[in-house]
Amino acid sequence: MADSPLSPPAVGYYGDDVTGSVDVLLQFARHGVRGCLFIGTPSDAALADAAGSHEVVGIAGIARSLSPDALDAEVRPALTALRDLSPRIVQYKACSTADSSPTVGSLGRVLEIGREVFGSRTVPVLFAQPDFGRYTVFGHHFAAEGGTVHRLDRQPTMSQHPSTPMDDSDLAAHLSRQTPLPIDGVPLTRYSTASSLAAEIDGSPTAALVLDAIDDAHLALIGTALEELSTERHPLFAIGSGGLSRALALGRPASALADERTAGGPVLAVSGSRSPQTRRQIAAAQAAGWAVRPLSPDADAQTEVVALLRAGRSVALSSEDAPAFAGHPEVLAAIADAATSVIRGALGAGATRRLIVCGGDTSSRVVRSLGIASLSIAANPGANVVVLRARSDDPSVDGVEVLLKGGQVGDDGLFEAVRGGAR
Repeated sequence: MADSPLSPPAVGYYGDDVTGSVDVLLQFARHGVRGCLFIGTPSDAALADAAGSHEVVGIAGIARSLSPDALDAEVRPALTALRDLSPRIVQYKACSTADSSPTVGSLGRVLEIGREVFGSRTVPVLFAQPDFGRYTVFGHHFAAEGGTVHRLDRQPTMSQHPSTPMDDSDLAAHLSRQTPLPIDGVPLTRYSTASSLAAEIDGSPTAALVLDAIDDAHLALIGTALEELSTERHPLFAIGSGGLSRALALGRPASALADERTAGGPVLAVSGSRSPQTRRQIAAAQAAGWAVRPLSPDADAQTEVVALLRAGRSVALSSEDAPAFAGHPEVLAAIADAATSVIRGALGAGATRRLIVCGGDTSSRVVRSLGIASLSIAANPGANVVVLRARSDDPSVDGVEVLLKGGQVGDDGLFEAVRGGAR
């Protein structure tokens, strides 16, 4: 293990997919804190070097799509490496809709691993993210979609999620199906002061406590409470969404993010998302003149993509209803492989330097397959939308600007807004 830096980071985090990991960068950057996000667990030396010059250091992984056994092999080394940097807080960044089940991306198993790595203190759990339309009240979670706030088990997307459908809005009950550890909650009616909340968390006999929040005032109180519980000698482990990251950042003055995009030309979008919102975004792009095609591993199809991009036309490739993936036994891997192949072909041909990758699982796999070592923020066009700059040893990939989009992120006109944002 490398020696810990003289000035340890304030926060270390592991994100269970790349798009969620980027959201943490954004929440801190809005308050003047620029972090470093690695794709996969780097060497001890690289991690220690980043920790010496950044207040926030993150590792983007793929745990959300893994079985419990595979998840253990993915998450334990990352959390151990982050613990050894001696930050005050280590966050396991999960999706704001608590995507997980006993067999896929189990947050219950994450809780068990976290307590084994960091000790048996009660783990705060916060999924509320009010600026993204996510709220927790008396332990029940709510998520906005299409301008309406739904109870999570009735939200159109999450109630029918292909991998982790949500059938219970009670987060403690949802997580308790994934672990035998005791889980309870603290309702917002008991939030009086940060110190009293910290004392309640610290004195709880349970393994984890789900925290309520419906606005930034709740987040700020929670963030202060967690700071009171954290020390450099014994980092506090917490599980939560970008709302948890925002809670930890709210004590700092907000600042505008500079737009540092430099690439021009057409955009290549590839989608592994089945979200209705992504479907609407692709339809809006098509109406604006984008070429929309099925995602395919076929060489002729990929040749057409390069030709369209060279002609200056932006292209969106969708895996929905794509013949190549119908009934495929490893559909996630097949989609990611096809997406990586077409992106490599387009970048290698010099046909584009701007990408959109849709779907959390797809983004995580594609970023790793492309050999991207780390990501930094290039622009924040609006809300939780972030354009990133990639760093890679591959010259065709290094410096590429990419939007990694979760299924429910962005308004209908997002693709065209990104295309029109070139300098």
